[in-house]
Amino acid sequence: MHSWCTKTEWHRVVAWNGLVKTNRTSAHQRIHSVGGAKPDGSHWKLTQDKAISYIEDGTYALYIERPAGHRIDVIVALSVDGSKSLNKYLKTIADREQPDKLLSLPTCP
Repeated sequence: MHSWCTKTEWHRVVAWNGLVKTNRTSAHQRIHSVGGAKPDGSHWKLTQDKAISYIEDGTYALYIERPAGHRIDVIVALSVDGSKSLNKYLKTIADREQPDKLLSLPTCP
């Protein structure tokens, strides 16, 4: 976690409103990082791996609002690639395999 993002500044349930996409096509490789705005107006950003870790250990619950005011929870999902490896990635509870609702978010700086 970045030095400006300490646990005491965050709520356990965090909304995000942007992400950094990759040019990959597999579900587990499409998102590089996620981010949003904190109540004080400053911004936060986490890699997908770090966000997965925080969701799995219960540090944070993440969600998006699509449309505004309609909360959609973000979950950790598993995909199998061509080598039969299991890969963790983020998607919403409303998505099928591809994280389409997340990919519709604007790009973070």
